[in-house]
Amino acid sequence: MSPTDSAAWRAALSVALPVAAYGISFGALSVASGLDVWQTSVLSLLMFSGGSQFALIGVLAGGGTGGAAIAGAALLGARNSFYAMRMASVVGRRPIWRTLVAAHLTIDESTAVAISQPPGRAQRIGFWVTGAAIFIGWNATTLAGALLGDLLGDPRAYGLDAAAAAAFVGLLWPRLHARQPIAVAVAAAVVATALTPALPTGLPVLAAAAVAVVVGLTDWLGRREP
Repeated sequence: MSPTDSAAWRAALSVALPVAAYGISFGALSVASGLDVWQTSVLSLLMFSGGSQFALIGVLAGGGTGGAAIAGAALLGARNSFYAMRMASVVGRRPIWRTLVAAHLTIDESTAVAISQPPGRAQRIGFWVTGAAIFIGWNATTLAGALLGDLLGDPRAYGLDAAAAAAFVGLLWPRLHARQPIAVAVAAAVVATALTPALPTGLPVLAAAAVAVVVGLTDWLGRREP
């Protein structure tokens, strides 16, 4: 295995393991919000989008209707459509079964790891290893969290939420070597931080992503050709 491929594997697993472990929190919170173990497990199997899943159970736990919960989850899940456009050139469009599997595994983490690798085989490794590892691990820990429920206490006490965030910072840091990516990162971070106390879970991330797109498209502080 080449050094580039090895680096892609390490990046994928360094993100997948803490993110998958945080599924324990979803399983426990889902049962607490009124879903049973089987509904919780099916939700992770079919929806498989952490932000959307937490948004759905957050609305239910707060007394919201099923329609409002589904609408909020769908809004957050729409971001994966934009990821899919970026990932199409990485995973390819044939055969169709691979495209369908890739669509289900196109999430924040698999996209982030893939685009942080050099183009080619390393990007494919980053995408598939991250997506598959999180899918398997997330569903296993979701079931564990749903079964154990209150016996776990607060999953944040184990630092799993911080571990996932730390993994993303580790991916982002090496890319901050020019003014443009630094401007994108700072602008998105400021917006997300400011909106987190005021908006439901997941929406600050969407707002930050919108800011990142605007900054990137306008090429603020980017290097321009003479």
